[in-house]
Amino acid sequence: MTSSSSTALRLALQLAGPAAGDALAERLRPQVVAAVSERFHLPAEAVDALTGWDEHGLRRAMTEDVEEFLKRALGTGDPDLAHLLYVREKRRTPAFLSAILAAADPADGRWYVPDGLVPTVLEMTAGLALEPALRAPFPELVAHALLQLGRALPTAVVLDACRRLAAVGGPAEIEKLAKRIEETPDELAHKGLAGLLRTAAAAPDPVAALQDRRPSAAGTDPAHTRALLQVRLGERHVPQPAGLGPEAIREEHERRPFGPTPMDGGRWQHDTRDCLVKWESCPDDVITEYYRDAPFSACHIAARLPFEVLTGPGASTDRIATPEVIGRGLRAGWFPAHRVLRELAPARETLAALPYDHEPTRRAVAELVAPLGTDPANWLTFYARTGGARGTAAELVAEAAAPDSPKRTTTWPRPLAAVFPATAPRDARKVFLRVLRCAPEAVQIAVVPHLDARAVQHFLVYGDPAPAVREAVVAAHGVPALVSYAAHRNLPAAALEFLLDLDEPAVDAHLFAYCRIDRRERERMLAGRLRGGGTRAAVPGALLDALDEVNVAHYRAWLIAGLESGDLGVARRVVGRLRLQLPAARLRLLIAVWERGGPDAVRDILAMGRLPVTLRRQTEKLLDAPDGLDRLRDRLAAEETPAKLAAHRSDRLEAEGIPIPWSAMADALRAGALPEGTAAHLAWHPDCPRDILLEALRSTRAPAFRNDSNGDAWVRKGLTSGALTVEDVLAHAAPARAAMGHLLVATPSSPPDGDGRSVGALITALTDEHLGGDVEAWAVCLQLLPTFAGTLPELISTAGAVARG
Repeated sequence: MTSSSSTALRLALQLAGPAAGDALAERLRPQVVAAVSERFHLPAEAVDALTGWDEHGLRRAMTEDVEEFLKRALGTGDPDLAHLLYVREKRRTPAFLSAILAAADPADGRWYVPDGLVPTVLEMTAGLALEPALRAPFPELVAHALLQLGRALPTAVVLDACRRLAAVGGPAEIEKLAKRIEETPDELAHKGLAGLLRTAAAAPDPVAALQDRRPSAAGTDPAHTRALLQVRLGERHVPQPAGLGPEAIREEHERRPFGPTPMDGGRWQHDTRDCLVKWESCPDDVITEYYRDAPFSACHIAARLPFEVLTGPGASTDRIATPEVIGRGLRAGWFPAHRVLRELAPARETLAALPYDHEPTRRAVAELVAPLGTDPANWLTFYARTGGARGTAAELVAEAAAPDSPKRTTTWPRPLAAVFPATAPRDARKVFLRVLRCAPEAVQIAVVPHLDARAVQHFLVYGDPAPAVREAVVAAHGVPALVSYAAHRNLPAAALEFLLDLDEPAVDAHLFAYCRIDRRERERMLAGRLRGGGTRAAVPGALLDALDEVNVAHYRAWLIAGLESGDLGVARRVVGRLRLQLPAARLRLLIAVWERGGPDAVRDILAMGRLPVTLRRQTEKLLDAPDGLDRLRDRLAAEETPAKLAAHRSDRLEAEGIPIPWSAMADALRAGALPEGTAAHLAWHPDCPRDILLEALRSTRAPAFRNDSNGDAWVRKGLTSGALTVEDVLAHAAPARAAMGHLLVATPSSPPDGDGRSVGALITALTDEHLGGDVEAWAVCLQLLPTFAGTLPELISTAGAVARG
């Protein structure tokens, strides 16, 4: 039994329906038993015990959720089944123990045998898996769970468990527990618990006595108890239960403070607050206390932070964490921006920490710097004093705007040149740029003429200025500003369009060298074509210099973009720096050079000695022939036939700048003129047309696993993108076993077919039509599946026909 046949069997049992599914499970009992054994990770001999409690158990074990099936099986109260799963197979989850104990009859002696459930649970130490024992019908398990978990449980929950113990064990068990609690160093962190239990044990009704001492409203929700227990036990990712308020958490914190807890003999610690601060209901004082101890963690994981973490005692203990805290707090609305700007110091660190893409923060900064106005001296003074200011941001602005302030700055201090490629601003430069971006356009236009070259570059590249402000920068600083602007890899699309439209050679060279521009733009530049129309006589030297600096190992495609430029300077660099592997690529380059520069330009390329000897000799013979160029074109056409191109992977063709003739390739595929597997190779290409995708579906293999990237994972890609539909796979994918694999693996993330039906609905319609409730037909279908060469619908219809005789 393989995983694929097990999946097919499970699908068949689901689709056949309850009655036919039960009959089919009996018809194929050996295979179903093997599949259940594999699915539940149990020995085959244990399957009868697992499924025997339900007359439909064999089918349900294959078709239902594994965890739910096991919980229902354990909920039958069968000690042998509990022993099989919980004891022998060690499926020791809280849900399974809860199901067992809810149905257990303590009078059945099988629970107490030496390797039975009760001795097994008594060997367990503190852990969430033990929590259901607090409600067990066995007094020894309740007492054991209390002693193991009591320190981590709220008082109300402990008293509830004691009431359970009194109900199932009587006063003697309560007295025994009190004695054992007295022997612990701190009465399980519940002061007076032992005395309370002794009083209850002596009362006429111990259960009622314990009920009277229990806080009436506390600890009534099991979800709250479980979550707090998980936190106490050191789990870091516990969802906040609904309705658990800060009062209950604070009460628990006062009983036994949350915080670092020694583990494994004190060798390392976990902090129970790591989880607690992720809850919205965590009290402010607990969050603030945690931040004092672990500021870096707090700023990353806390669900919220009080403003006092920035202003209270010890707030500046970690300067690494504080900027992130400010940014996160402002974005989340925890901190008022005006308080941050007026109460936190020093100014540079505060201003550097602000999230400037957050509109409320930007408005607050704009209000803050309004006193600086349009006077460049105010702004230059603000910049000059930012690095050394020890007060708040509001105090810094007030000092810079004061007309009688000493040492006012009127020129840019310590000017620097632009750098290539552009590097991000730091320190005071970064703060100044971000603050200036928050000011109105009129202020920016007044200030930018006074920036140094580095600040101009930073302002253009990282400031994303409005068109009017950008025009003011160019008017003041000229073409060098534009050249520095074009020296960054991640310029926004609008900035790229602006710079490309300039058709400025030096700007184009930097765009080519540093920016993420489209392949077609690189081809245009290397061909000398202008965006505004027309073509340069020769590609500018600045762009040729950029080609000389290209890292071929990483950006080979940048040189390939010049393959059909025809410009002699570009062609020399392409041939000089690349070894063109495909004959079609070499011929395309030579033809383009001939068309643009004539035979002499081709001779120049051949003289470099970088092309194969045979190609050089054959081309030299054509240079003086009247039809030499046409004959060279004929040779290229022969090299670009579908049969020739199919000998190479599509990514190899793309790497050499050879376009795939999709229409001709599709015709050749339909005619059977291309090697086997060509369609699958082409299917990976992002531009692969639909008819080739359908052709590729006719010969696929089943995916080995969900993210299979080595075989036919292109099918999943096509379904996800919408290039293929579920109906395409059903109609064209073969063999049937592979088609089923593609549908089961790929369709959860894909859209439904054209008429909106899901894969399940489509297959159900097919099986209902051809197989229905005929058990023999279903059996034939499963027997044919591993070797059937046709599509899935063909398999289903064939199985139905065979069964009907």
